[in-house]
Amino acid sequence: MATQRDVRNRIASIKNIQKITRAMEMVAAARLRRAEQRIESLRPYAEAIRRMTRHASEAAGNVPRLPILAEHEQTKTVGLLVVAGDRGLAGAFNSNAVRAGIAAGREHAAEGRSAVYYAAGRRPTSSLTFRGMEVADSFTGFSDRPAYADARRIAERLMAAYTDGDLDQVEIFYNGYISPLSQVMRRETLLPLQRASVFDEDSEAESGSRDDDGEADTPHGSVEYEPDPEVILQRLVPDYVEISIYRALLESTASEHGARMTAMRNASDNASNLIDDYTLQMNRARQAEITQEIMEVVAGAEGLG
Repeated sequence: MATQRDVRNRIASIKNIQKITRAMEMVAAARLRRAEQRIESLRPYAEAIRRMTRHASEAAGNVPRLPILAEHEQTKTVGLLVVAGDRGLAGAFNSNAVRAGIAAGREHAAEGRSAVYYAAGRRPTSSLTFRGMEVADSFTGFSDRPAYADARRIAERLMAAYTDGDLDQVEIFYNGYISPLSQVMRRETLLPLQRASVFDEDSEAESGSRDDDGEADTPHGSVEYEPDPEVILQRLVPDYVEISIYRALLESTASEHGARMTAMRNASDNASNLIDDYTLQMNRARQAEITQEIMEVVAGAEGLG
């Protein structure tokens, strides 16, 4: 049975850990507020770029002479970009993204396609390598505060692989931010543009913006492109890929801070429960020692009497 000193040492150790978890919770909360502001600032621009890309693509039609827009005849190799964090202590945040990427890789393998993994963050890189998945390229060191240059670097690598024929399709996996307590795993197709998730999102947005009579709330006028839609689209597609990846990085960052804040809060609460249990155990042990000493005194007194 543990002595009072052992229990007291355990309580002191748990209190020290609790100080750390509370400090980490406060840091995560402060970083989360900044990440939320960055997301709110980016979302309108990202949605506008996606909408413009979709409309320009519909106006341009089939333009196979642009390599970035050409849909490959067969989809043999799929690039899977898994976005997570550089650090742990965030609950299931990192593992959810890795599991989603691996599940998609198995899904493609079952359909006769090979998967090539790309990782943004040290955690997905190490997790995929540990599970025997070969990571073609990894991008680390910016999960706490990603910059647009980081998204551009990733986008250039993926677009180069697509235009060179190394990849026939590009998908991205990341934790979408909803609230500090809720994140949703998202899977989006970036390339080819003909199968990109941007079309589904825009279609849903347009179908949802209708009144009770089924008419659109805001009229959509015809658009005249100058220069040709093909030229505009050639400039828009790289921006669309970059902004989609940048949005995923920001969403993942906010999700990571929210998940870490929640995990550290739960850890602090669990520490408080352990401290209460050990305090009760220490008090019982002390009471037992006092009772034992009283019984010994009484027994000695009776022996002398």
